[in-house]
Amino acid sequence: MKLSAGSVRGGRRTGDAAAAPAAVKGLVRLGRRTKELSARLAPGTVVVIDHRDIDALAARALARRRPVAVINNQSSISGRYPNRGPGVLLEAGIPVYDISPDEAGARPDLFSLLADGEPVAIQGNDLLREDGTMIARLRELSTDVLQDRLDAARANLDAELRAFAENTLTYLSQAEERALLLDPVSLPELRAAIAGRPVLVAVRGENYEEDLQRLGRYLREQRPIVIAVDGAADTLLASGVRPDIILGDMDSIGDDALRCGAELVVHAYAHPRGDGAQQAPGLARVQSLGLTAQTFPVPGTSEDAALLLAYEKGADLIVAVGTHTNLEDFLDKGRRGMASTFLVRLKVGSRLVDARGVSRLYGKQERITPLLGYLLLSGLFPVIVLLMSTSPGRAAWESIVLWFRVLFR
Repeated sequence: MKLSAGSVRGGRRTGDAAAAPAAVKGLVRLGRRTKELSARLAPGTVVVIDHRDIDALAARALARRRPVAVINNQSSISGRYPNRGPGVLLEAGIPVYDISPDEAGARPDLFSLLADGEPVAIQGNDLLREDGTMIARLRELSTDVLQDRLDAARANLDAELRAFAENTLTYLSQAEERALLLDPVSLPELRAAIAGRPVLVAVRGENYEEDLQRLGRYLREQRPIVIAVDGAADTLLASGVRPDIILGDMDSIGDDALRCGAELVVHAYAHPRGDGAQQAPGLARVQSLGLTAQTFPVPGTSEDAALLLAYEKGADLIVAVGTHTNLEDFLDKGRRGMASTFLVRLKVGSRLVDARGVSRLYGKQERITPLLGYLLLSGLFPVIVLLMSTSPGRAAWESIVLWFRVLFR
């Protein structure tokens, strides 16, 4: 049978022109804050984000929601450092697109061109409305393009490290900030009795979910006070662990986690801001749910604040899960320096251990079957010796030996 133009043979169209790739279709979901958007996504959507240098944590949160495509209103890899987020999405089979600049070099703003929930299609590199109208030109981030950009970003890492170190040193030179970090003036009053107890501080960092799973035995045996930093509380609850304290800005945590019964501590600015912004912006969300919280005004990240709180309250040991420890971690977080983290680690270092070290101690559980076998043999040995000292026992042993000789002859 002769195939007409536009027919399909072996997965490719035949005819006068080569087939265009199949269109990717779905409803648009817009979100300038990726972590908030990922919490409300349904599978099969076309996600539009506004996230320069997508980090791995945000990418994994998106990948779990199984969108059909991710379109970035900014550059997914700017070349500032080798961020891992786009690679995570591509490995999950989710295509990633950046906006192509127009002839004047300007990028169209998709947030002003699209409405949330609007149906769109991606045909090749064209973003189209349902009626076929062009919205914007896209650039797909293929594996080859990704590798080229990552190589270029690695070459820029030395310059980024230099700038990062300079910002850190500038911050360290501010005596007032050092004093607030090293001698916080206002510790919240807590119901949880931390003094003399082990404390687990859980942060949403690289591979933190896997690290938490490895700590099951440690949690059961040591029963530490658990401090969750923001969205780590959701993961802890999903794994059956209720945090004793939730500390953070309260901007990346679910309502159910806030209502779980943990003590809530809002990380506040150390000084009133000159722009009139609220000193503890996370407090408004807590109060809107009818809950109460205390504030902890201290510079640095919420991760730093949690470690400092555990230390100042007298924790015997602080086990850190998902904390940020290297340059790429901090660049993923959008931090220009690590002065607060540097100072806090210096202060709490004598009591601080990483979760992976603890999991190595607790992760290798003894196999129970060989152990029971050894115990059984050790218990039977004196019984056998006593039986062999009697005439009936010796006769029984000789019968067993004779039976084995006949059986294996």
